[in-house]
Amino acid sequence: MKTEYQQDALMRARSGNSALNYQAIITGFIAKGIPSSAIIPRENVLTYGAWQAINRQVRKGEKGVKVVSWIKTTDKSGLEVMRPTSATVFHITQTEIKK
Repeated sequence: MKTEYQQDALMRARSGNSALNYQAIITGFIAKGIPSSAIIPRENVLTYGAWQAINRQVRKGEKGVKVVSWIKTTDKSGLEVMRPTSATVFHITQTEIKK
C-alpha cells in the first residue's frame, strides 16, 4: 500500500521539470559502472520513496547519488518559499520488486 509520502515522492520525481541534476546523476552512475545509455533521470533513476511507491525496494547496502532538490516551506513571516535540500537517487538496477 502506498503511503502519502511515497505517492508525493513519486509525483515530484516524475513531474519535475528541472534538468539541473542530470549531469551529477549521469556522472555518479557512470562511476558506479552503469553505462550512460542506461541512465534516464525521472524514469529509471528515482528517490527511495518513489521506488517504494511503484512497488520496488532499494537493495540493502546500495549507495545512491546525492542531488539537490527544492522543497516548499514557510519562512518565519509565514510566506511560502522554496529552499534547497539534498536527496539521494537510485538507479533501477539497485532495486528489486517487493515480495
